[in-house]
Amino acid sequence: MTGSSASHELDAPPWLRVESTLISTARDIRAAYDLDLAPLDLTLNSASTLAYVAEHGPLTQTDLAERLGLGRAATGTHVDRLEARKLLERRADAEDRRVWLVAATESGRNLHAQIQAIDADLRAQLRAGIDRRERQMLANVLVRLRKNLQARSAEALHP
Repeated sequence: MTGSSASHELDAPPWLRVESTLISTARDIRAAYDLDLAPLDLTLNSASTLAYVAEHGPLTQTDLAERLGLGRAATGTHVDRLEARKLLERRADAEDRRVWLVAATESGRNLHAQIQAIDADLRAQLRAGIDRRERQMLANVLVRLRKNLQARSAEALHP
């Protein structure tokens, strides 16, 4: 079988199999977010950084990187850019003066509301025609795929 007439994903050419579809869909979702966030001069990663801090309060850059699943250097770059725009600020931790906390400024909290509106609108568009049961099934499969990948990575690190 060829092309879109494949009756089963295993019969499809490699570029139409589930993994390729996941990769291209993730790329398309990122591009959609970047496009919709561009009027705010934000990308998905910078908006996620700002939104996480605005929602969860001050935290260290290391904690922020771990929670966002980004590297510390990449997170630092996003924080630097957002700090230059006075949307985030670094504050000394009152409990440990060697540690800096990343906090949202008032301007950052105000912009966060716009990010939330863009996110809600885009998610509604992405989910059109996909009911809650289907989304839950997809989420369950994606979580299992991710756990399989994490187990594979752990095994590769500790054979």
